[in-house]
Amino acid sequence: MVEWITSQSHVPYADAVAFMQARVAAISENRADEAIWLLEHPPLYTAGTSARAADLLWPDRFPVHETGRGGQYTYHGPGQRVIYVMLDLNRRGRDVRRFVGALEAWVIATLAEFGVQGERRAGRVGVWVTRPDKPPLPDGTPREDKIAAIGVKLRKWVSFHGISINVEPELAHFCGIVPCGISGHGVTSLVDLGQPVTMADLDAALIATFDRSMPAAAQCTSA
Repeated sequence: MVEWITSQSHVPYADAVAFMQARVAAISENRADEAIWLLEHPPLYTAGTSARAADLLWPDRFPVHETGRGGQYTYHGPGQRVIYVMLDLNRRGRDVRRFVGALEAWVIATLAEFGVQGERRAGRVGVWVTRPDKPPLPDGTPREDKIAAIGVKLRKWVSFHGISINVEPELAHFCGIVPCGISGHGVTSLVDLGQPVTMADLDAALIATFDRSMPAAAQCTSA
């Protein structure tokens, strides 16, 4: 069973990490169910294990938190749904690439509920949307904007950290970093794309699409 947790107030980043670490330990010791935590953070930047100092363009703009998740710099803040996934890959398959692909598929299925076509891109973790309404890049490549970031960490094959989906954040705050180390493309949100989606709308879509996107958990049986 997966427990769904929703926080109504903004959660400080350090408090979120402490909660996840404790829950992951409990899951790995069979003392707690898997969990998915839906929340928002106050404005902040996080640095993943591959973060490059040069990609932090405005270091004094918001607090910067070093984190053990994969990836590079990411912005979190109000209007962005953060989805922390504490799932047991011992039961869902010990395949990190498949798991990240399933997270991307989950986001894509969720966006489709609102008529938004999210897409994967080779070499770029996360979910992207093509922007034919914007001028192409200098080489003629269509411009694409990132709508969701993914960065996970595993401890004893239990995941934590997870996904962020832009509902209606202040997109200018992404200008303080090179998001995920990728330049040349932008960042968008559901509202920026003309979809007046609320957090409650997104949460309902996430719950509705979860089971058909994620690898099923094997059921424990007794002899």
